[in-house]
Amino acid sequence: MAGLNPSQHAAVEHLAGPLLVLAGAGSGKTRVVTARIARLLERGVPARAILAVTFTNKAAAEMRERVAKQVGARVAKQVTIATFHGFGLSVLAAEARALGLRDDRFTLFDQGDSLALVRELLRTVDAGRKFDLGAIVARISQAKNHFAHDAEWREREGDDYDEIARMLFPRYQAALRGYQAFDFDDLVCEPVRLWRRRADLLEKWQQRYTYLLVDEYQDTNHAQLELVRSLGGAHNNVCVVGDDDQSIYAWRGADVTNILDFERHFPGAKVVKLEDNYRSSASILAVANAVLAASRARRHDKTLVAARPGGDKVRLVLAADADVEADFVAREIAQLRQEGVAARDIAVLYRSNQQSEALEAALAQAAVPVRVVGGQQLFDRKEVKDVLGYLKVLVHPHDEIAVRRVVNFPARGVGDAALERLAVAATARGFSLLGAVERAGEIDGLSPQARDGCAMFASVVSEARGRLATGDSIADTTRWLVSAVGLQDDMRAAAGSNTAFARRWGSIESLFKVFERHDERSGDAKLDRLVDLLRVMMLQRDSDDGPSGDAVTLVTMHGAKGLEWRYVFLVGLEEGLLPHTRAIDARAQDLGGAEANDIEEERRLFYVSITRARDRLYLCRAKSRALRGKPVVRVPSRFLVQIPDELLQPTEVTAVPVATLAEGTSAIAAILASLGK
Repeated sequence: MAGLNPSQHAAVEHLAGPLLVLAGAGSGKTRVVTARIARLLERGVPARAILAVTFTNKAAAEMRERVAKQVGARVAKQVTIATFHGFGLSVLAAEARALGLRDDRFTLFDQGDSLALVRELLRTVDAGRKFDLGAIVARISQAKNHFAHDAEWREREGDDYDEIARMLFPRYQAALRGYQAFDFDDLVCEPVRLWRRRADLLEKWQQRYTYLLVDEYQDTNHAQLELVRSLGGAHNNVCVVGDDDQSIYAWRGADVTNILDFERHFPGAKVVKLEDNYRSSASILAVANAVLAASRARRHDKTLVAARPGGDKVRLVLAADADVEADFVAREIAQLRQEGVAARDIAVLYRSNQQSEALEAALAQAAVPVRVVGGQQLFDRKEVKDVLGYLKVLVHPHDEIAVRRVVNFPARGVGDAALERLAVAATARGFSLLGAVERAGEIDGLSPQARDGCAMFASVVSEARGRLATGDSIADTTRWLVSAVGLQDDMRAAAGSNTAFARRWGSIESLFKVFERHDERSGDAKLDRLVDLLRVMMLQRDSDDGPSGDAVTLVTMHGAKGLEWRYVFLVGLEEGLLPHTRAIDARAQDLGGAEANDIEEERRLFYVSITRARDRLYLCRAKSRALRGKPVVRVPSRFLVQIPDELLQPTEVTAVPVATLAEGTSAIAAILASLGK
């Protein structure tokens, strides 16, 4: 409890009943959450009775680490700290029988699997036109998270996408159950549905977890709200921590009214405001508070108070065009580095990924090392997903999407026409697609090449499954499988260069290492271990490799949430970029709902971005920016206009300075040195 301010102290000391902790940016939110867990344990609450949920694996890992430092690793392990999806997965695994599953070996569908399933379902209906698969999946996801009943959904008006989604939704759900699979939405929605059907199981889980803590509550959607209300409804010992002013994920389903209406959902709730900011200087916070003061949205009344007085005035930079803006950022960063500032302490934030190209080019010319956040993660890479597809077939023979993905990869003569004949035969004879592949010799109409390919595939799957069953490690079995199907030779032949092949094969080697580390910690029953491992890997989608050496971070404003740097540049602060065109244009309704047309959420995004800075903040915009190759005059963001002039130090940059010969030679030498030449 040492060092906590009065508000933090009040949040930690509150024992029973609902508690809403409104934690402003930089107010020590994580410290309060972990100190509260430690305090509950100190007061005699059993560790196994505490459940803390958050949104990312990284945040959950940090919370576990902090709790362990306060109460010891042995006690900390007994506290359940998980993401919403991770907790939901544990419920589904424990209640597989109650869910009507054949066993607990269900599989998880990621976004790619869901898209593939919708693509297959579209082939079975007369859609009348071509549809964007992602838009259909998004509508199915929205319906799931709002627990829409079929009758209710049918009565609701909508566009062509709503109509096709309504048509496919029951087929999509039936296909998932047939494959013994859940998608990511199911990990939260299905436990709630189960508890609504089975009061005895709801009571069991309520008795197990009598204290519930929810981090980043402003990011919860409707399904997550219902999970919290169901689980915490009996004892009401629900503590949620968040900030409605940092709610920036409506496009992903988050509903800011969850935190605004907490006192209605949990009557008698105590409200504690954390308004002391320990991150940013007073000058930066003055700008952040001014941005929120102009808001007309419903919000909890709170104002950040700086623990650090003074600070550099916020710089307002007006550049002639986007190239001049990028060059200014690069030169200013180069100057900061000359003054001794580490590159890792600097970040450039933008609204759209497309803005990074000019910045990367300018920083490269200035010999500034960069790290672009938002690249493809290991488990999302095609080559890795192909190998995981094989492993899914080993443990989930009913997963038709996995079978379709790898039965002809590498190519073995089982093309689309053969696949359709196999699918028809499987339906007619009442067995799975894999079953049809295994019986390809009995199916009419298949070419000799297709039959040979099916036999080869079935043989590999059978032997790999046998290796796991007889005690081979997951890593050794996977290496054997990759070799048996000739994946390395296929990748080498398909790669355009040795460099491209090495990069793709490096991803496979990284996967082998993941399995090797898992094998070192696991015991027997390799097949069951693989079931668990595949589920865990499906949830590891938010892990960040972290900074690579001393590099400047380039990241979107959304991607910067939860992070902080000493020096921050916000670029492209113009109408159409921030707020984004989708939020301004009423036609955004056609792109997926009212969330896309929320100007106030764009304001909150600006606020979140401002409060990433500790020591110095640059607000940059351009007078013109190229659109389809032609310069277009830009208007300053409405949010910039609402900041009082006295809080800003204006700077105008009219042209890209011509480098001297010495500067050019120095930059080229630095670039070559960084490339090892």
